[in-house]
Amino acid sequence: MQNICIVKTIEEFHSLSGLEAPQHPLVSIINYAGLNISQRERDSSWMLDFYLIAIKRGLQGKMYYGQQRYDCDNGIMFFVAPQQVFRIQPDKSSNEERSGWMLLIHPDFIWNTSLAKRISKYDFFDYAINEALFLSEEEEVTLEPILEGIKKEYQTDIDQYSQNIIIAHIETLLQYSERFYQRQFNNRKLTNRNIVERFENLLINHFKSHIASQKGLPSVQILAEQLHISSKYLSKLLKEITGQTPQQHIQAKIIEIAKLQLSTTEDSVNEIAYNLGFIHPQSFHKLFKRKTEQTPLQFRKTFFR
Repeated sequence: MQNICIVKTIEEFHSLSGLEAPQHPLVSIINYAGLNISQRERDSSWMLDFYLIAIKRGLQGKMYYGQQRYDCDNGIMFFVAPQQVFRIQPDKSSNEERSGWMLLIHPDFIWNTSLAKRISKYDFFDYAINEALFLSEEEEVTLEPILEGIKKEYQTDIDQYSQNIIIAHIETLLQYSERFYQRQFNNRKLTNRNIVERFENLLINHFKSHIASQKGLPSVQILAEQLHISSKYLSKLLKEITGQTPQQHIQAKIIEIAKLQLSTTEDSVNEIAYNLGFIHPQSFHKLFKRKTEQTPLQFRKTFFR
């Protein structure tokens, strides 16, 4: 079983990384090239009790978090929320010339601030377990003065303004990150359209192979897992490309197949409902009436008089 290295404080993370104690106990920026992590920790998965935002370059190998695996040969930016598990597996045959940075933010630092209310609304802390962010050189340059501003604040004498200034810098960093994710999202529309096609094929297969009659209606969560993406990402992707949610797609496919069976077979309405995965036929009746403004029998009568 994979060993999980649980790190509760930023000071403990510094110690495990072979670094001096942090200059601030609740926020820290680390030069990735300076890390000196033991082989045991390198072979472990990590779970932190604080936020980690990082850019890594020059690390040849794989990164694992959530249900995805990423090549680290190119620089990537990723976001990990407290209690998420991730692992980095360097290629042992490569000569690492690592660079990049890590921004560590303990939840206590942002507690009772505007950022505390907003940070969970940034989708990439969910995407972090499914999609890393690949930055251009220009985008990396944009972030550098923000990091310098954070570091400058916690390296100087702390006063009543320090926390608010650092939080303002962090919020600016997150706003830029959201912009960069949107750029990446737009650039991947062709790939995303392929995901939509695969989603449609999964739906067709679910009903045509009679999986529905055995396992019930397809859920958004299960379909997303089969596509190796989060249900939240799938919802956003489908809405962006088709204007419909996954649930609307599922319901549309149910109505399409139901109409075909009602018009071409003599199966009873209840049999059709069970074959489509409905436990209670009345639920099928309600959905069909809501979507077509006809009952299943009324629709059938237009074909069989």
